[in-house]
Amino acid sequence: MSVPLSEPGNLIDFMVTKGNGVKGLSQMNLKEVPNQFIQPPGERLDQIPVSTQESIPVIDVSKCDDPEVAESICEAAAKWGFFQITNHGIPFEVLENVKRAAHNFFELPVEERRKYLKENSPTQTVMLRTSFSPLVEMVLEWKDYLVHICDGRENEDSKYWPTVSRDQVLEYINWTKPIIRKLLKILLNHINVKQIDDVKESALMGSLALSLLYYPMCPIPNLAAGACRHSDVSSITILLQDDVGGLYVRVHEGDKWIHVTPIEGALVVNIGDVLQIMSNDRYKSIEHRVFVNGNKNRVSVPLFVNPSGDTVIGPLLGVLDDGEKPIYKQVLYSDYFNYFFSKGHEGKHMIDYVKI
Repeated sequence: MSVPLSEPGNLIDFMVTKGNGVKGLSQMNLKEVPNQFIQPPGERLDQIPVSTQESIPVIDVSKCDDPEVAESICEAAAKWGFFQITNHGIPFEVLENVKRAAHNFFELPVEERRKYLKENSPTQTVMLRTSFSPLVEMVLEWKDYLVHICDGRENEDSKYWPTVSRDQVLEYINWTKPIIRKLLKILLNHINVKQIDDVKESALMGSLALSLLYYPMCPIPNLAAGACRHSDVSSITILLQDDVGGLYVRVHEGDKWIHVTPIEGALVVNIGDVLQIMSNDRYKSIEHRVFVNGNKNRVSVPLFVNPSGDTVIGPLLGVLDDGEKPIYKQVLYSDYFNYFFSKGHEGKHMIDYVKI
């Protein structure tokens, strides 16, 4: 198949409208990276300052009720915004199955994959996307992903999800939900919010979004990125990565970056903008980015823990009990979410949208 890649409209039509995605480009035996994917020099892996002396915390959560473990989680959330958890209780085969499910979906013929484009999908709870916001971003991202929305309808709607990945996704979500609740309870308890009732749970995890992310091999990986620098607009994000690597996190102080080395069986946890806002800056959402590989296809499985769309987010009352002034105003989460997707990944400027 021949596509004049120098013409932006043709590339978008091939990737987005026709559903070929970056996967389709990777099958064309390209020798060059299309111009639309080329990162500015200062944003490329061989140009950014990488710290080899630091790593994000790794926390054994087999004894979550231990005050020292809880303290470690809260300290990591406040200082780093990122940490890895081990001994979380999810069986190894469940983790491996959902990673394999990502490969299985993106190895389907394009005719099968495009059935899940927004305009074709049989349900609003599953959608195939490419890059991030390809119609508005300045530089395209070298990835495709299949999004699953879990907001209470998934038990009914999952019958429309792809059969090659549906059961694995549902099983992984069911295993992960108790871990999410436990982490949120620990994090909120530390900032003087003692009870998570149904209202607070909806405000923090009323809608889960699981993506099967696929980063195809890139002909010149130094020129492209799988995800440009950004923070998440979630409460927290739980990420399962494979052994290829490529996730980089900004050091909490300074402009250096840390590679998040994959640990077999571990989950990466990061704080999202919502929890930074609700904690009035006690916890920090941190910029992160993904670089691609020239020899291997990479998959990862982020589970974004989001409020319900109709939730109003702002600093929690327990955080302000001592008369502390709120840093952020109250905002409807759906407005914040839609604003995020109206732009490309642009670092951590999103949160300024809700500062007082």
